[in-house]
Amino acid sequence: MTADSDPVLLSFKCYLRDERNLSPHTRSAYMRDLLEFRQVITSLSGRENGFDWVAVDHLTIRRYLAYLHKRNRRTTIARKLSALRTCFRFLVREGVVQSNPADLVATPRRETFLPQTMTIDEVFALLEGKGLGESSRLRDKAIFELLYSSGLRIGELTSLDIGRVDMEQRLVRVVGKGSKERIVPIGSKAREALVAYLEARSWPAEKEPLFLNFRGGRLSARSVQRHLKQLLLAAGLSTELTPHSLRHSFATHLLDGGADLRAIQELLGHSSLSTTQRYTHVSMEQLTAVYDKAHPRSRKK
Repeated sequence: MTADSDPVLLSFKCYLRDERNLSPHTRSAYMRDLLEFRQVITSLSGRENGFDWVAVDHLTIRRYLAYLHKRNRRTTIARKLSALRTCFRFLVREGVVQSNPADLVATPRRETFLPQTMTIDEVFALLEGKGLGESSRLRDKAIFELLYSSGLRIGELTSLDIGRVDMEQRLVRVVGKGSKERIVPIGSKAREALVAYLEARSWPAEKEPLFLNFRGGRLSARSVQRHLKQLLLAAGLSTELTPHSLRHSFATHLLDGGADLRAIQELLGHSSLSTTQRYTHVSMEQLTAVYDKAHPRSRKK
């Protein structure tokens, strides 16, 4: 069963693309969640060909959530419920159903996860270590310098073309979530790494991908993650860290250095300040640790 073989999902998919202008990655996530809903409900009902979107009510959705609770985190369940709400909101608008059954189901309380960050020493150990062999060292150094320098998401980084990087002004134009474009500064070390990498490639045309794999095609997010693990291993750091850890570290280190929270919001491309405020919890933990260590009436004997 695919989204294109279900008329409801096919029309919803076109709506997400044409009206909501969502990225292919986000559209695929919606389709995965909705196909899973259809498959689970079909399986639970025991009727292979009996699924009907019109027949779905809030009890059907609660049954689905009960199934998910045994297998998923609450954050994942909340995301899947959000996909159902958006889909049924579209179906109400199109006159396919009269009301949105997902609106009658409460969203699970989400767990609070602090972003996984690296210390400044760990970042320096990663970016200044020997790491991989010489053939890919220039490219990988440029990748991870840019991730940490500009706080990019991994998908934003891999989709960059050379023309989106302004070496003279030290700026990069990024297309983020919801196809929103933002301009982010590039640090001097990241610029040096990018110049060295592009000089080794004889400065290709502006429409060429910024980062290439060994076959000459655009580098994938999975490859970046794999190369980071190799670099972490070579630097003696935790291999549980991800490219997103560099984005989190970028924000946390800026905040610790006195940067304004709203400025960090703009640099990260967050639509809501509440998303950026997660980093204040990380910094508060560090501040508390310093306080407990330094204050005369807080130190443990």
